[in-house]
Amino acid sequence: MARELAPNDPSVKVALVTGAGSGIGRATAIALSALGYRLFLVGRRRDPLLETGSLLKGESAAYVCDLADPRATSACVDEAIRQLGRLDVLVNNAGYAASLTIDQHTPELIEETFRVNAIAPAAMIARAWPHFAELFTSRRGSGIIVNVSSFATIDPFPGFFAYAASKSALNMLTQLAATNGEAIGVKAFCVAPGAVETPMLRSIVDTATLPPERTLTPESVASTIAACVAGERDSMSGGLIPIPSG
Repeated sequence: MARELAPNDPSVKVALVTGAGSGIGRATAIALSALGYRLFLVGRRRDPLLETGSLLKGESAAYVCDLADPRATSACVDEAIRQLGRLDVLVNNAGYAASLTIDQHTPELIEETFRVNAIAPAAMIARAWPHFAELFTSRRGSGIIVNVSSFATIDPFPGFFAYAASKSALNMLTQLAATNGEAIGVKAFCVAPGAVETPMLRSIVDTATLPPERTLTPESVASTIAACVAGERDSMSGGLIPIPSG
């Protein structure tokens, strides 16, 4: 955990973003900060989170955890509320991908992929749920969930066997959260970008195979996430929002 903030103004809404140290997560944090949110930044390494925090207009706190550990998810949500006093928006952005043939997928790799891409978001949503309900009943607002899926769930290209399957589970989690959330005002969105120019992409695909001009920018994905949070995509709650790359 990095610096800690006192919940000195409970009227200022709070957004929790996982994978906030780079790429889509960092761009999303910047976009939501511009909308007036305080940010709870979650990631595996402290320094990138602090760098993200330095780019924000408003207040932020950083929290280091490994979302492959199921116990970390509950602690993450609890810590956000302890430090910042409330939770209004949950952006499940952290992801894990490996580009391998099917026979190269070990049981351990498949399990880790599902832990990060599906189990952690499900656990985060479940832990945040009573807080979203309290926001609604106290008339302080309503919860918003944005899950970052993948265009691979629409166009299952080779090499992403466990990744695409785990992100497909995330798509259904979004539908269920939206349906179950209607009674307490919760909106849930699922954005499905194609290839995005991020460190994760370049760890598995080189520029010769996929040139940068054929990829999306993190900022373009973040703008869609921010639109969901701002209420501009309410009709898409429960649905999949594709963002194809070139």
